[in-house]
Amino acid sequence: MYDLKEINVIKDYMLRSNQTVSVAESVTSGHIQAALSRAEFAMKFFQGGITAYNLGQKYRHLQVEPIHAQFTNCVSERVAMEMADNVCSLFRSDWGIGITGYAMPAPEVSVEEPFAFFSFSFRGKNLEVKKIHTTIKDAWEVQKFFTEEVIKEFASLIV
Repeated sequence: MYDLKEINVIKDYMLRSNQTVSVAESVTSGHIQAALSRAEFAMKFFQGGITAYNLGQKYRHLQVEPIHAQFTNCVSERVAMEMADNVCSLFRSDWGIGITGYAMPAPEVSVEEPFAFFSFSFRGKNLEVKKIHTTIKDAWEVQKFFTEEVIKEFASLIV
């Protein structure tokens, strides 16, 4: 289901450098956590993750700034960055991955196609934030696509 080649790149780097990673997800609903857990010896580098869907949980557990998050329906570069930064401290990891977005159209907020913002942090400092789009219609397939893209981007960043 997930690209083990890219996951193993992450695993090898983390084990070699004695570093750890944790994940804060919304739109991918735990897929990134599931992908990382497929690596052999995942318990030696993967600290865990959190799936937080709404503003209350993102504020409570990930300290996203609530006024901005409410204004953007919790979907923005800033929210993804705050999720990545703060999951590092929540799980005491070196690396943090944050992702938020829409897995399906949301006409009530003028979202016509799925998109997500994702971010990578190292020791609580943001290194990168990107936006990805897709025209895939099925929400499950969108989540898998976003997961694969984030895993690929993270593997590229750390090598």
